[in-house]
Amino acid sequence: MGEDFNFKLEKTDQLARLGKIETAHGTIETPVFMPVGTAGTVKGVSNDELENLGAQIILGNTYHLYLRPGMEILESAHGLHKFMNWKGPILTDSGGYQVFSLSQGREGKSLVKITDQGAEFSSYKDGSKHMFTPEKVVDIQFSIGSDIMMPLDWCPSAEASDSEVEEAVDMTTLWFERAFRHYDSRTPLYGHKPALFAIVQGGTVPKLREKSFRALSRFDVAGFAIGGVANAGESKTKQQAALDATLPLLPEDKPRYLMGVGEPEDLLNGIAAGIDMFDCVSPTRLGRHGVAYTHKGKITLKNTSFRADFDPLDTNCKCYTCQNHTRAYLAHLLRENELLGASLMSIHNLHFLVNLVDRAREAIKRSQFTQFKDEFLQTYLTK
Repeated sequence: MGEDFNFKLEKTDQLARLGKIETAHGTIETPVFMPVGTAGTVKGVSNDELENLGAQIILGNTYHLYLRPGMEILESAHGLHKFMNWKGPILTDSGGYQVFSLSQGREGKSLVKITDQGAEFSSYKDGSKHMFTPEKVVDIQFSIGSDIMMPLDWCPSAEASDSEVEEAVDMTTLWFERAFRHYDSRTPLYGHKPALFAIVQGGTVPKLREKSFRALSRFDVAGFAIGGVANAGESKTKQQAALDATLPLLPEDKPRYLMGVGEPEDLLNGIAAGIDMFDCVSPTRLGRHGVAYTHKGKITLKNTSFRADFDPLDTNCKCYTCQNHTRAYLAHLLRENELLGASLMSIHNLHFLVNLVDRAREAIKRSQFTQFKDEFLQTYLTK
């Protein structure tokens, strides 16, 4: 595991967990929602704004950062922290999901070539050919200067057959063995060594989830991620089935990361099941399209009913957007395609999710998480 990484489980409330992760760039209180900074920025939100809304850690995307600005630039900058001037922890994914999802030919056919060596793919930017091996993905994340890194994995589609899912599990295991050996041999860059998580795959098939975990648990990893739960087209039922098959397998003394899942109800249900870490692009993506989270559910500011609505987005919210601007003003900015509109909406949505998980942590401290979850969802999911 990482030389500058430590996880301590501090309290449980039924299955909900309260913990702390120590990294070279600061402490993370769990459970935690992590904003996604795909290309070295959380879209439309400055670092100061991220700190003000309470973000403890952000994500970087290995695939996108590898393509641009590239490893030479990031190494010259002494890592992503200094390049983007972010002082907190950074988690980076493996880029595996983007390799498979962004390398599509005509009629949606994948152009990725999978071998024991790794994944050969075409850049979605210029069509150039590239090869991700388990070792190369580790090296890229060392160059980025990650605090927590993910290994190369094969994430099958939501429609994959059981045999295809098993093939992905076997390949992910093979790749991880090589990634771990290579990671273990690497010396720290920029003064610290990242922590390496393992990614449990297996779709919704319990025996495949168990097969994946048993193979990966042989290694002294810092934590476990649950993959293959946020694929395009994945239903809530399938997500829950994957969680139910995976969580009972995971050790209590290591953090559990549910990859790519972050709607309010998913966060609370995940925390209730024992998840510690979440990420999702939804808050900024929805914000750019004029959709806001509120304690009474989502609202779409492009609807005409908000053009003369001079209330804040959410009367319960203390974010910068809600304290300074009205729904009418935000609706105007969005109709005019003003960049400020997308930025203000993103700030609110991120604050909403970060604050929701903050409140969940406080409820766990009081041993009242189930009550908090039920009361929130009763209002949020009522249309």
